[in-house]
Amino acid sequence: MKIYIVAILLMASTALCAQQTTTNDDGRWSAGRPDGHAPISVMGDHMHGKGEWMFSYRYMYMDMKDLKHGNDDASIADALSDYMVSPTKMPMKMHMLGAMYAPSDKLTLMAMVNVLSMEMDHSTRMGGTFTTEASGFGDVSISGLYQFFNTNRQTLHGQLGLSIPTGGVSESDVTPASSPNETVLPYPMQLGSGTFDTNLAMTYLCQGDWLSYGAQVRGIFRFGENERDYSYGNRYSLNNWMGAKIADWLSLSARIEGVLAGEIDGMDPNLNPMMVITADTQNSGGNFINSAIGLNIYIPNGTFKNTRLGFEFGYPLYQDLNGIQLKNKEMLVLGLQYSL
Repeated sequence: MKIYIVAILLMASTALCAQQTTTNDDGRWSAGRPDGHAPISVMGDHMHGKGEWMFSYRYMYMDMKDLKHGNDDASIADALSDYMVSPTKMPMKMHMLGAMYAPSDKLTLMAMVNVLSMEMDHSTRMGGTFTTEASGFGDVSISGLYQFFNTNRQTLHGQLGLSIPTGGVSESDVTPASSPNETVLPYPMQLGSGTFDTNLAMTYLCQGDWLSYGAQVRGIFRFGENERDYSYGNRYSLNNWMGAKIADWLSLSARIEGVLAGEIDGMDPNLNPMMVITADTQNSGGNFINSAIGLNIYIPNGTFKNTRLGFEFGYPLYQDLNGIQLKNKEMLVLGLQYSL
């Protein structure tokens, strides 16, 4: 029922946005307003004019805690009946630096690099606890965005990107079973995919006098196996958001996202799938519906003209996980963007 309600709201918002569209300007979608960009966690959402640069910084915090088996809640005891070790919590922090440049009005180039920091708390069948950590650079992504049209305050553009495997897939740490030596950490604690991944997306934007709407469909496709003899599953997502311009400098947003994430294909020969649930590839991937609310602050004039500050808080509405996994919990994204 929740899915039907969401679909109705999205269709209604699109219709309302279209009804708001006026012709008292040049008829083009404009980035020069607080809702001229998508919520800060959405990537590749907008284009730039010829010769324009944009630099961005984002900080993201995600928390995973407690367990689910499929669509049902599970306990640590449930996991420890089949595995020697179970994770109990995994906070992740990510710093993302991005740059965009438009050699023409039709084409915008984009690059992004990130630094990750992760911790995972564990409980053992014998009643012990321990924590593992990993941090470092993740994968670098480069993309090209091409605009198909920008008319009647609506725009459509596509994205073709490539993820370069600069993030490590051999991160290690000391565990009670390996002490005093380090051992390779399970899949969720690795910093990159280890494979060259293709990123395809299509984004539609509609802008009214005070309300805006955006939709983005995206697919991440993995090719081949990494040096550890596995590859992450393909990932498909559909993002929809609405923005409401409260003032010339402030807008509020609401977003909903559906995600289909495939299982890991292959297996790292250094991981024992019977030891911990995160080392078993059957416990990977799933279906998700995520929600988020946020705000954008835009400075249209003065010394800091064309500077944006974005904030978004997200929370999952639905999770159907393959096997037994940690549940996704809250997400927080803060970002700063500057165009020149």
